[in-house]
Amino acid sequence: MEIQDTTNVEPNNIENDEQVHKSTEKPQRITACLVNAAFFGALGSSYLYGYSLSVVNAPSLFIKTFYNKTWQERYGEPIRADMVTTLWSITVSIFAIGGLLGALCVTLLMKVLGRKGTLLLNNSFAMISALLLALGEKAGSFEMLIIGRFIMGVDSGISLSALPMYLGEIAPRQVRGFIGQFNSILICLGVFTGQVLGLPELLGQEARWNFLFAFQALPALLQLCVLPFLPESPRFLLMERRDEAGAEKGEFAAFRDFLGKEDVSKELEEVHAESRAQNTMRMASITELLLNPAVRWQVVTVVVTMACYQLCGLNAIWYYTNGILRDSGFAENVIPYVVLSTGAVETLAAIVSGLVIERVGRRPLLLFGFTAMAFFFGLLTVFLNFQHQYLWMPYLSFICILGVIASFCSGPGGIPFVLTGELFEQSYRPAAFMIAGVVNWLSNFAVGLVFPFMQEALQTNAFLVFMVVCVLGAVYLHFILPETKNRTFLDISQSFAKINKVPLPDKEMENVLAVKPRSKQVEANGKVLHFEVESSF
Repeated sequence: MEIQDTTNVEPNNIENDEQVHKSTEKPQRITACLVNAAFFGALGSSYLYGYSLSVVNAPSLFIKTFYNKTWQERYGEPIRADMVTTLWSITVSIFAIGGLLGALCVTLLMKVLGRKGTLLLNNSFAMISALLLALGEKAGSFEMLIIGRFIMGVDSGISLSALPMYLGEIAPRQVRGFIGQFNSILICLGVFTGQVLGLPELLGQEARWNFLFAFQALPALLQLCVLPFLPESPRFLLMERRDEAGAEKGEFAAFRDFLGKEDVSKELEEVHAESRAQNTMRMASITELLLNPAVRWQVVTVVVTMACYQLCGLNAIWYYTNGILRDSGFAENVIPYVVLSTGAVETLAAIVSGLVIERVGRRPLLLFGFTAMAFFFGLLTVFLNFQHQYLWMPYLSFICILGVIASFCSGPGGIPFVLTGELFEQSYRPAAFMIAGVVNWLSNFAVGLVFPFMQEALQTNAFLVFMVVCVLGAVYLHFILPETKNRTFLDISQSFAKINKVPLPDKEMENVLAVKPRSKQVEANGKVLHFEVESSF
């Protein structure tokens, strides 16, 4: 921290100096260490989640055949059709139940092991799951497949909370959104990989489907080999672990690696200052977070965005895609290759969103995404109702499906995870991610449970329900959510202070946490001193 004597400096000169400093502030450099931490952290976490979502589609008929064969060998009679459906439904839906369990236990794991340690431990769940799913056929046990899917759900529940928190804490505020979008990009890439490997020419065959599940172990092994050599979150080391002796050395190294410069004293001092401000505070529990009026609307915003993330209807899109392609006249053996276009569009849209998020901002991307989804859902409903009257109508329906997918991945597909880390200060963040995870997985389970009945009752008009969800989500975010791009956690808290009907942070707290350059003055020994605190965080 640099202290300059500004006794004879006029206030107007100080303000002008600050404006000059802001205009000459250099863009934050993205280091190889930061990119490696984001990529390999997401590779063994969100990538596996996306892969698990799509990998069960290609071998579904083979797995049902395996269930029938195993049942007949055990009980000497063919399995009933309704029992096959029940076993398959359990195999698919138990993934969400495992995700809910993982979300519930992630806070305890991160408190004990840290962000990076939790991600490393999580690899063991992925590898155990891969073994159970790959060897279930050889062992003649469909129970192994069900348990394997459950354990993979636990892995995904942990990773979708631990990874966004890790990325949000290691990234400088100027690139926090871009680094956070690695989570979304790798989810989409995982979905696309599952579609590609499930092609009949690759692993989508009766003799090879177990290798589709064995592949899950590879990203986990890669993360296990690389992530131990990358730094832990500097904020966790000091502000939660409070290991002064070990944290000092670890923080300096982490800041140097992530920021790519030797002099990180100002960044380190900012974390120390925030730590001193929270010295009397402990990590908030779920109950404390829910009952605290100072973060009431932050909690509501996270709940709304996470619920809309699952309830906006993207999962339901996959149910209709194959049927629309059949109605369009595509041959059955060509449909899997055409479906690849959905995964490609999904991945491309997520990459574009990651590249523009620091220029456009979180709020505009979310509003655009939900609004565009509502528009395409409306068109899709019209086209589906007329698809049997005009030969070219199914093609328009498929274009709408691609539009829904691209709109989702442009904002709603990844930004909710980024927002959860940005809307809360350190002491509330673990509890906030637990709430977000629980809402995410409960909504996921609800869609899988309710949509088949809704589809049967409403037929093609079922998408109007999702259109309403997207519109309501966009309206809420328009009136409530402030822009969080390139803003400190204190700035974001102040944005919610008015709507939460709580006083703004007092001057002492503001002086401790402020990271704006050349912005604070204090008096000492009758002189006005000027603090200059330049922090990337």
